[in-house]
Amino acid sequence: QVILAESGGGSVQDGGSLTLSCTASGDTISSYCMGWFRQAPGMEREAVAAIYVDGRNSRAEPVNGRFTISRDNAKNTVYLQMNSLKVEDTAMYYCAADGPPSPRCSRWWEEKSFADWGQGTQVTVSS
Repeated sequence: QVILAESGGGSVQDGGSLTLSCTASGDTISSYCMGWFRQAPGMEREAVAAIYVDGRNSRAEPVNGRFTISRDNAKNTVYLQMNSLKVEDTAMYYCAADGPPSPRCSRWWEEKSFADWGQGTQVTVSS
């Protein structure tokens, strides 16, 4: 089990960029599947991206080509680089993790694949 803390959210204009960070404590994330989800007001939480233990990653279609997920195991941190932000990217962004013995990255788009969650960081994009 890990404790996750997101940071880096804020307000930007349409077309701008932000980088979110998710720092873990309580365990090392090198053997964890890590993911980012988001939830807009009045909407269900949706998967954004995930990064596997071996570094492979997946992204949801709405963010493909604009968002990049990466991990720095030495810093126990996962990042979400967000470029070309759109108003519809406005949401609370959550970091999630699933660890040993069998991280469930194979179904990364499902909330139930992740056991540990952060408190979220708000991203607001204005036109």
